[in-house]
Amino acid sequence: MQLDGRVAIVTGASGGIGMAVARRLLRDGASVTLVGRHQDKLDAAQAGLAKDAPLDRIATAACDVGHEDQVQAAVEATLARFGRWDIAVNNAGLMAFKPLEQQTREDWYEVLDVDLMGAFYFTKQAFLKMGQGGAVINVSSVHAVETEALVAPYAAAKAALLSLTRSAAIEGKPKGIRVNAVVPGAIDTPMLWDNPNVKSGVEKIDKADVGTPDDIAAAIAFLAGPDANFVHGAALAVDGGRLARL
Repeated sequence: MQLDGRVAIVTGASGGIGMAVARRLLRDGASVTLVGRHQDKLDAAQAGLAKDAPLDRIATAACDVGHEDQVQAAVEATLARFGRWDIAVNNAGLMAFKPLEQQTREDWYEVLDVDLMGAFYFTKQAFLKMGQGGAVINVSSVHAVETEALVAPYAAAKAALLSLTRSAAIEGKPKGIRVNAVVPGAIDTPMLWDNPNVKSGVEKIDKADVGTPDDIAAAIAFLAGPDANFVHGAALAVDGGRLARL
């Protein structure tokens, strides 16, 4: 398997895309630390993944990715458990819905802390503690390119995440660490179907354009593995062609 002996940290791993990514990386041979805010949800995810890999290859770390000290602690726990760290998947995300004129500084920072700063903190740790051959994969969104009303902080954070990916790829290359992003479209997760814009019909979703968490996991597994050794600073759209449509 292409990721045998590798160690990954996946944020937002309690369900949805994060859990699918963890499952795929485990099946490809990696050991994985599941990161999320709530230990009970992480324990349930760990139990659910136990059929895909031995429990000694699955760790958990309760962590709010918006707090740098907690990110550092999650990384240190991973190194203590597995002895190395090779892959970071920055998947944790928060979306909020409010007209711009009603938004506050606190509204913006709540989203930015999770969707942008968390990725920065883990990338910083990767540059400090990963060895040659490491890979960082950021999970952005089509909202970084085309968006809608009520989600300005989310769209801004996801666009900034693509810029962070490019900058980090430049600085990571001399260190032997590749940094890339995936750009998911509409994915069959609670975040999609609980979206008030989708529920109200403001955002039209064609079922043919809805992908699965496994679709995103496959793209991330590619970017994490040796077949992507010459891929640096890319933003891989995994959206069923949604952004390409005229």
